[in-house]
Amino acid sequence: MYEQTAKNINILGRFCGKRDIEALTAYNLQDKYGLKQADVMVLFGGSVLSGGDVLANAMKNGVAGKYVIVGGAGHTTETLRQRLHEDYPQIITEGLPEAEIFNRYLTVVYGLKADYLETKSTNCGNNITYLLDLLERQGIKFRSIILCQDATMQHRMEAGLRKYISDDVVIINFAAYKAEITIHNGQLDYSEDIHGIWDIDRYVNLLMGEIPRLTDNSDGYGPNGKNFIAHVDIPKEVIKAFEELKKVYGEDTRKANPLYASN
Repeated sequence: MYEQTAKNINILGRFCGKRDIEALTAYNLQDKYGLKQADVMVLFGGSVLSGGDVLANAMKNGVAGKYVIVGGAGHTTETLRQRLHEDYPQIITEGLPEAEIFNRYLTVVYGLKADYLETKSTNCGNNITYLLDLLERQGIKFRSIILCQDATMQHRMEAGLRKYISDDVVIINFAAYKAEITIHNGQLDYSEDIHGIWDIDRYVNLLMGEIPRLTDNSDGYGPNGKNFIAHVDIPKEVIKAFEELKKVYGEDTRKANPLYASN
């Protein structure tokens, strides 16, 4: 039973946690996209701490012209505050928005800082619209953009951006981590350590909450539903894995919290 459950979780994880290149390097950008560097890279604050490490490494590799961190306060923020302060007690996170938290992490751990912070957004939808507003205010035009979000929400973040920009803009997905679930001592476990990763049940809950959102029907977030995101095609194997996981974890997937709805 655990083997099939792990397989199904990993199917959802690969679908939601898109990475379009193997590593964020100038070589890979040139090889796949013909780019010396992307115009902009964005880290979204819904990520676990590994997102900060991805951004720092990307900055060291010079993969983008401008670096932005986006995130106010949402359903993952308090977990991020607590986890970072536990790991780095010198970083005070109480009451801070996600973008400030990650920027302090970059500064303390790597001696780096983002070019711009967006600190008001509360959900994936206004993460995108507020980001676009910031870029417009700053006069930053882009033809290529790297998106880094928590792996559970990466696919939806891309779909959210696609709703608002032209098709000729190159979107490069690089989820904050690649999680592989395996069986260890008879229990589900991660195959390797990931900085700040959710416990397994939270990870699965977040993944399962994405499939109804990405499904383009009257209940989903696509054009045929709430119209928050562009249309997403969901492969049959993903739907099958989701339905099988509901038999294990129940029908109660993560619902949107109205506290963090857009105004």
